[in-house]
Amino acid sequence: MVNSSQHVAGQRAHLLLRSLSENDTHCIQFSYFLYSRDGHSPGDLQLYIRVNGGPRGSAVWNVSGSHGRQWHQVELAVSTFWPSEYQVVFEASVSAERRGYIAIDDILLLNYPCYKVPHFSRLGDVEVNAGQNATFQCVATGKTTETEPFLLERRNGVVVAASAIQRLSHKRLMATFQVEAERGEQDLYRCVTESNRGAAVSNFAELIVRVPPTPIAPPQLLRAGPTYLIIQLNTNSIVGDGPVIRREIEYRASQSPWSETHGVGSLTYKVWHLEPDTEYRISVLLTRPGEGGTGAPGPPLVSRTKCAEPMRALRGLTATEIQPRQLTLQWEPLGYNLTRCHTYSVSLCYRYSTPAGGSAGNNATVRECLSVERNQSHFTLRDLPPFRSVHVRLALENPEGKKESREVTFQTEEDIPGGVAPESLTFTPLDDMIFLKWEEPVEPNGVITQYEISYQGIESSDPGINVPGPRRTVSKLRNETYHMFSGLHPGTTYLVSVRARTSKGFGQTALTEITTNISAPVFDYEDVPAPLSESESTITVLLRPALGRGAPVSAYQVVVVEEDGSRRVRRSRRRRRELGSGSDCFPVPVSQVETQSKGAPHYYTAELPPSSLPEATPFTVGDNHTYNGYWNTPLDPSKNYLVFFQAISNFRGETRMNCIRIARKAACKDHKRALEVSQHAEDMGLILGACAGGLVVLILLLGAIVIVSFFDGWDVTKKKDKTKGRHDNDRHRVKLHSLLADPNSDYVNANYIDQHHKIL
Repeated sequence: MVNSSQHVAGQRAHLLLRSLSENDTHCIQFSYFLYSRDGHSPGDLQLYIRVNGGPRGSAVWNVSGSHGRQWHQVELAVSTFWPSEYQVVFEASVSAERRGYIAIDDILLLNYPCYKVPHFSRLGDVEVNAGQNATFQCVATGKTTETEPFLLERRNGVVVAASAIQRLSHKRLMATFQVEAERGEQDLYRCVTESNRGAAVSNFAELIVRVPPTPIAPPQLLRAGPTYLIIQLNTNSIVGDGPVIRREIEYRASQSPWSETHGVGSLTYKVWHLEPDTEYRISVLLTRPGEGGTGAPGPPLVSRTKCAEPMRALRGLTATEIQPRQLTLQWEPLGYNLTRCHTYSVSLCYRYSTPAGGSAGNNATVRECLSVERNQSHFTLRDLPPFRSVHVRLALENPEGKKESREVTFQTEEDIPGGVAPESLTFTPLDDMIFLKWEEPVEPNGVITQYEISYQGIESSDPGINVPGPRRTVSKLRNETYHMFSGLHPGTTYLVSVRARTSKGFGQTALTEITTNISAPVFDYEDVPAPLSESESTITVLLRPALGRGAPVSAYQVVVVEEDGSRRVRRSRRRRRELGSGSDCFPVPVSQVETQSKGAPHYYTAELPPSSLPEATPFTVGDNHTYNGYWNTPLDPSKNYLVFFQAISNFRGETRMNCIRIARKAACKDHKRALEVSQHAEDMGLILGACAGGLVVLILLLGAIVIVSFFDGWDVTKKKDKTKGRHDNDRHRVKLHSLLADPNSDYVNANYIDQHHKIL
């Protein structure tokens, strides 16, 4: 008994029964007294059940307040049996009023069930997997109602209220408790119910929380393919509780939110139907018995499938822009479903043919493959040849294979042509003509429609020609790769240009300088007088300056030719010299002394500079003077002589000459033949001979013949048929021009000049 007035508020008193270990149903009965005169509460009376020396836990029964001046009987039904033991602890605490009495008496242990309170059936252990709800079912048999509180007490004193109460029969009730099972909730739990009649306490049952198993290590990759991965589960070491009753793999693409789970019946597994070149995360799931027994996925295996061969070749290769030297191409956009690999390359390969030189039809093929940037579906080919067929194909390649598209042919547009190669310009210069030939440009860059040839005189050795001259242009057809320039000036340098044209315009110009050949000088003897005078050893002639053609006259020579008895044999050669043929002139200089020693038929009797002949000037052959190293030796009266006048032009190592017979002197053998007129048709003129010591009677006749020779001329004779006799109009001067063709030809271009004069 506790007198509250003798203790301070809150002070407690404990009454401990000895530990009990019963093996059958029993009941503890006791009486309590709780009274205060003024009706105030003397304090609280609480009852605790300590099992196996553990904590007291929560009070299984308590009472407070003043209950009158009498004893009240209470029963306690404890369902804890051997080998466990329990101890009953009574606790009285003084209230703040500190008045009245608290007392306990008549504590009895009865070996039969309690009458006033129910007994709990044995509470079994509950095993659940972590994360699940554990269900405790407390079945009470005896006197009880649904209104009385049923509690689930944890060993540390935490109390859980019943989630449902169900009456099984008129004497049996079942209270259901739900406990969220986490690893930290694993503990001992018991059922408690109380009323003013007493309390019932069940045994402690264990809540066992199992952790679902999880592999410690990730799966191991055995082999990877484009659409599969073969793995080993690698589940020898786990975290959590066994036993493992099921194995599964969970996989997903690293960049995908979805995942799939497959059950596995062996320690190796092949994951099918995967995407090529895709990273997957594969984890193993282990399951133990019970709901929620599947553990968290283990560490993932992060692996990538291999690339697969491209699905097909690229399509839709078209040209969006075509220019002479570039092509802009496009094709279908690239996608993963086509490449089947994130590592791939697109190459654009093209080829075209170019002339390789040499024989016609020889072509060299240019081939090249260019890389296209990723995610690009267009490309521009540059530096292509114009007007050329370009064959293009696309190649899609990844580490597992290559797909090439069919070849598509495109044609670049025309462009202006390339220049005619200067080295292909070949020419043949003549006196007043040039034959030019060229080849088609190495790079025509299209269809050549025409050639344009321009020429202009830019330099001349002939001071009489105005340079630069006018520029002239000639157009030629596409198949005419040659041209003959005519009407040109001799000894003149022409700047010649050749360029080709296509529909796009003219190309580059090929330039060359061509110099025409110089021509032989031309004599102006249209009105040549007879020899001015004559003696036994001399003859005086009139020398007229020659006209240079392409180059000025460099020198004049007076050439004397001795006539022997074989005039008929030399007839044709002499005729050509009379006509002034340069090919039959006297290119080799021979002096009179050399003529005697070598027996040459002619000799230079004088060489005159052009400055000495600014105009027609008399010259005496045989005056015994020296002219530029040549001795003008007196003529032998006993011999026949032909006198030639020769002009020479030199220019850049090229020499042209022309000569003309200007006189003939006959030999004087006696007085009777001092004067003789040749009757041969080739002479065609009067020939006079003067003999020293001639007859006086013949002097007058000699003078008359000299007068006739002055008008008729000595230099040129015309052949005459002997049977027809002589005519009055058969004397002509002949001026010769060499042909542009074969220089060895016997044919000449001659202009005949009438030299016939009637004697007045």
